[in-house]
Amino acid sequence: MQQIFNDLIKQDVKPFLSKHGFAKKSLNFYKASESLVYMFNFQKSGGNSADKVMFYVNCGIYSAELARIQSKQFTTAPHEAECHFRARLGELTESVPDRFAVTSDTNMKELTKTLLDGLEEAIHFYDTMTGARSVVDYYTSGPYLHLGEESFHLLLQSKDSAAANQYLRALQQKHGAENRWRIFETKYEAIFNQYGVEFHRL
Repeated sequence: MQQIFNDLIKQDVKPFLSKHGFAKKSLNFYKASESLVYMFNFQKSGGNSADKVMFYVNCGIYSAELARIQSKQFTTAPHEAECHFRARLGELTESVPDRFAVTSDTNMKELTKTLLDGLEEAIHFYDTMTGARSVVDYYTSGPYLHLGEESFHLLLQSKDSAAANQYLRALQQKHGAENRWRIFETKYEAIFNQYGVEFHRL
């Protein structure tokens, strides 16, 4: 089954992603724009055996600007965990399962088509993510706590205090009753103070 998985990557995934400008490095595929690095990571499950190979497809977008805000060195080949946008392929498209399985019963033609169709949908999504603000807008629209500090820095640096306050209010409404909220609130207030913008506590 491991050889079938290897063949899938080599004979189907690599040519498909190469056509879309992605370069392979181990089980990662990268494509860089002026300010972003887009990537796909093929992650094999623990506990695979000779009879079964299970794997996930992780999607990531790494931003040079957000790395700078984090005081991190920019890299053109980030690990999936270093990406600022992170999602499983199944989160970006409903057409794929959360996890793929290669067994003796697997119809590899169907699996390959499902996988490549999912990757194509994800690439279309990547096309809509054109810079750090796109990544921030995705998480602030949630609203998600992920990238909260970086998002506030980016919004306030660009003098978009209206968007920063809208994001803050949305987070307060979603998480304000949680015990941990005070920890986040203190961090966010310090960022607002850094840029001389009034911070409104709950």
